[in-house]
Amino acid sequence: MASHDTKNEFPAKTLNLFNSKSTLLHLFIFLNGLPIGFVCAFCIQSYLATNPIFFFSALPSISQPKPPASSKIPPTLLPPMGFSVKRQIPMMHNMSDEDLVRSVMKVTTENVTTVPHKVAFMFLTPGRMPFTPLWELFFKGHKGLFTIYVHTHPSYNETIPRHSVFHDTRITSQPVYWGDISMVDAERRLLANALLDPSNQRFVLLSDSCIPLFNFTVTYNYLINSNFSYVSSYDEKAKSGRGRYNPQMLPEITIHDWRKGSQWFEVNRTLALGIVTDKKYYSLFKQFCHPPCYNDEHYLPTLASILYGEMNSNRTVTHVDWSKVGPHPRRYVASEITAEFLNSIRFGSKECIYNGKPAYTCFLFSRKFTWSTLKPLLTFAPLLFGENP
Repeated sequence: MASHDTKNEFPAKTLNLFNSKSTLLHLFIFLNGLPIGFVCAFCIQSYLATNPIFFFSALPSISQPKPPASSKIPPTLLPPMGFSVKRQIPMMHNMSDEDLVRSVMKVTTENVTTVPHKVAFMFLTPGRMPFTPLWELFFKGHKGLFTIYVHTHPSYNETIPRHSVFHDTRITSQPVYWGDISMVDAERRLLANALLDPSNQRFVLLSDSCIPLFNFTVTYNYLINSNFSYVSSYDEKAKSGRGRYNPQMLPEITIHDWRKGSQWFEVNRTLALGIVTDKKYYSLFKQFCHPPCYNDEHYLPTLASILYGEMNSNRTVTHVDWSKVGPHPRRYVASEITAEFLNSIRFGSKECIYNGKPAYTCFLFSRKFTWSTLKPLLTFAPLLFGENP
């Protein structure tokens, strides 16, 4: 049996390795490659220091560290003025009113804040908008500060030109009948669609016979800076007021809760959300308010009085003439349109309260204007809109 000395064997093998030509070549390559490796490592480290996104995008399982709380976002990454959340739901959709409200609640719970704030102009009309040219002048140059929503009869199918401010503003609608709960449904439908855009902070309901009385800047500042909503709500003890109350609404709505007011309102986002999500009072009106009880004259004034009295001004910003006795207000014709007439509506109203102080600018819109008044109204557009149309 052969015997081996392990202590002497290792040094001998090591010496033989260094004596081989192959090993000397490997050693030469290693010694020359070492500084090259250090240089490459330094370059990679410097690149990653200035391009961290590349590194973390290559490793999806590693989350990029958040910057310190005190660090500022580079200006190039800040949202531009007019930024708002992209509307995920188109104007025309197949959702029911109930599904629409659920979508509104989802947007509300996301608590998204967008700038600048916008005013939602909601038009309730059977079909054509006769005063489109006047409204085009009103909105011109103010893109990003307003949105438009139009509720027409479902059968209305007139094509709106792409260059028009009213292009692609129609919402999914249902038939509306005068004096019926369907009128309230249309109002709630308009509000729900407008609430899907979190940048909408004020909501004004208008008709096809409404016109603006001031330029956009005056109107926008008046509404955006207001501390109150504008829902006409008052206690009328006559037959046309309390006489329409149905005791079957007890105990939720008493005779002392009952209110009357104009259908044409302007509300902030809180009140708008309260209107579309209300089930309690809406169901009572739907069940117990039938002609001569008219939902559009009593539902919202009563709801606002009961739940949102502190944030409501109890007046409207839409002028209308009820001097003639009857179920409908006065209708203006072309021969009446003069500078004196328009100014009497703009500045001739009685003193009102704006943000707790006396004011004489009480109305921003007016109705009812017949189609024949469009031409003279366009003639007086400089009077209404001044240098800022």
